[in-house]
Amino acid sequence: MGYTCFDVEVTDKVAHLRLNRPDELNTMIPAFWMELPRIVRELDDDGGVRAIVISSTGRHFSAGMDLSVFTGETAALGGGEGRTTEMGRVRARLRQTARLLQDSFNALEQVRMPVLAAVHGGVVGGALDLVTACDCRYATEDAFFVIQEINIGMTADVGTLQRLPKLIPEGVAREYAYTGRRMPAARAREVGLVNEVYPTQAEMLDDVMGIAREIAAKSPLAIWGSKEMLNYARDHSVADALNYIATWQTGMFQPTDMLESFAAKGEKRDPVFDDLLPNPSEL
Repeated sequence: MGYTCFDVEVTDKVAHLRLNRPDELNTMIPAFWMELPRIVRELDDDGGVRAIVISSTGRHFSAGMDLSVFTGETAALGGGEGRTTEMGRVRARLRQTARLLQDSFNALEQVRMPVLAAVHGGVVGGALDLVTACDCRYATEDAFFVIQEINIGMTADVGTLQRLPKLIPEGVAREYAYTGRRMPAARAREVGLVNEVYPTQAEMLDDVMGIAREIAAKSPLAIWGSKEMLNYARDHSVADALNYIATWQTGMFQPTDMLESFAAKGEKRDPVFDDLLPNPSEL
């Protein structure tokens, strides 16, 4: 299937999503917000992909939200323009649109496999919302991150202000949220926003795709459980998270993949794990 904003390639159970509007700095037009969650959820529904890498083309990873998203009195994604000018209904539709945008990046957390962001150049506004929703982030030396919304007189509303303080020290997150300054890649590495910094995009992609293949070689059920537990622990107390993993293991832990790991090690071969079952599409 062809997409307006993405190229998608699947190799060795790793899906590589590339933003593919380099001449427009990969700005996030309305199609972007529909395509991204559709792609990752379709990959998740299939059950055969075990890791996702998101990268980009051109000079910048993404310049963020395209103004066309806000066309009209409500918003391009909201629909229903012109039906009423009653302010309560118009503002309620705008809230729905904000939630729709948020759901596009929530999908990255909700899918069963890890999502790795490999960025270069500018990671601006909505692009920072995107990468903070990923499991891991990697950057080139020329990359920079900016909460652009404050520079145009608005409060960021698609996830950065909620996720960034969970990834880096809160005081640092507040500084960049209030000032709108660019955070260079070296500083992002220093505060923990990115895992590693690379001289070139080619070197970065070579390493990140290797990490993705390493993840894909593990038990996909154990990876799913690990992602589920990490996300849950981020948002809950230690006691709640321990209770959740105990309950999860009661149902999800079965010895098959562990026995295969032991057998493969004894036989000096790579383990072979079953794919996850497809997500149920209907009752």
